[in-house]
Amino acid sequence: MSADTPSTDPVQEETIVVSDTPVGHSGTNVDVMEKPAWTMGSGAAIAATLVSLALPVGSVVAVIAKAAQEDAERSSVQMNITLIGLGILGVVMGTLVAGMIKVNSPGHTQVIQLFGRYLGTNRRTGLSLVPPLTNAKKVSVRVRNFETNEIKVNDLNGNPVVIGAIVVWQVADTAKATFAVEDMEEFIHSQSESALRHVATTHPYDSTDIDTIPSLSGSTDLVSQELADEVAARVAVAGLEIVEARISALSYAPEIAQAMLQRQQATAIVDARETIVEGAVTMVESALDKLDERDIVDLDSERRASMVSNLLVVLCSDSSTQPVVNTGSLYT
Repeated sequence: MSADTPSTDPVQEETIVVSDTPVGHSGTNVDVMEKPAWTMGSGAAIAATLVSLALPVGSVVAVIAKAAQEDAERSSVQMNITLIGLGILGVVMGTLVAGMIKVNSPGHTQVIQLFGRYLGTNRRTGLSLVPPLTNAKKVSVRVRNFETNEIKVNDLNGNPVVIGAIVVWQVADTAKATFAVEDMEEFIHSQSESALRHVATTHPYDSTDIDTIPSLSGSTDLVSQELADEVAARVAVAGLEIVEARISALSYAPEIAQAMLQRQQATAIVDARETIVEGAVTMVESALDKLDERDIVDLDSERRASMVSNLLVVLCSDSSTQPVVNTGSLYT
């Protein structure tokens, strides 16, 4: 075969194009927002209640009365059919009117639908009258809270920590909470744990410079506010509102808890020593200045160094020191 002849290999390499757009990205969100439904107040609802009772009762009474007169008077078949039809119509109309009457307690709303179409949300409490042939789904707008599972995650420094949070929330948009997500409670639970995991990875467990690097243990208010903001952004698609989010549990993972405790103790000891030494040096400096100012005693450099050493030992020692009274000369 000539070198100029193109290859006729049946196996051709296909170029796979990877899209940067997520699958189903376009049109994933349900485009619906809460709007007020057409309703009437308690007066209309009470009137409709009376009508719903009067129509079937009146129709049944009329049919029974007509049936009782059949022996006394000869009625036409057409008249009997008409009365029966009116009786059935009265029962149907009464049932239809009764279905328009809804009862709503405080803290609850009703999402009104007509054959699957969203008509609006009924936030009127007590008795209310809604359009006929509609169904109402109750949605609670009360404030609710839950505690996330304690999850283990690595902090900013890579140390495994165990963290949990309490999230206080409520429904702000009943339409989105009903139609945008399958189960709003399961949705907020999973999104809260995901946000908690993300916030924990962006902060160290503890930090000596809290102003520059907020820590999980030292900047609880700041971290809680950051958690609340992130959860709110994640659940806004479901029409949910975050009232508050707080860290409820925080500790090192059991496998490193002992080592981290020793490190914290060592750091605390070093900080305490630095404070003690700084205070002791200040006290010695003040003592020497007072001696020089009042001209109580004249010490050469060697005796000043010895005095400074003795004072620092006394001030910085862990155990109590035993004083020694020198009855002779300082130079002996």
